[in-house]
Amino acid sequence: MRFRRFGASLLVTGLALLGAASPALAHSELKSSDPERGASLATPPTQIKLTFTGPVTLADDHPIQITGPENASWTVGRAQVAGTVVTAPVQAVGPAGEYTLRYKVTFEDSHAASGSVKFNLSAPAAAPSSQVPSSSQAQAPPSSAAPAPQTPEGLVPSWVWIVLAVAVVVAGLVVALRFTRRKD
Repeated sequence: MRFRRFGASLLVTGLALLGAASPALAHSELKSSDPERGASLATPPTQIKLTFTGPVTLADDHPIQITGPENASWTVGRAQVAGTVVTAPVQAVGPAGEYTLRYKVTFEDSHAASGSVKFNLSAPAAAPSSQVPSSSQAQAPPSSAAPAPQTPEGLVPSWVWIVLAVAVVVAGLVVALRFTRRKD
């Protein structure tokens, strides 16, 4: 009998913990991209488009980078945000091969995110024309170092939530044990 009460108390505590944690786990993510992940293109795009599952803002002044074989780096113009969609004009330069589009955005819940989309060019990209975005809009070459994880201001680091969740579970177990001992 005591085990059933304990199990019921533990189940209620676990459900309460899951119910409280679910909103924090529901982060937005990349829904689609143009060019699409894994696409093979005969001609390079003149604009990229990223669509997310929730509203976004740009994480910094250079939220999009496109790099490829032989240290090719595309010129990316000023990115624009319209709700869940980020677009930016691009000027492609480089040989045929695999290219990586890297992005950095901040979601509505202040969660910063970065990711990448790989695609292939089946023919080399033409040399830049006179339609290259101005130098104030040009993308800086990417650094070889991976970006450091960032915690936006005002956001609590995830380890704090983990410690809090463990504390709630332990407290629930203590209460459940005391409750079952009093009844018997």
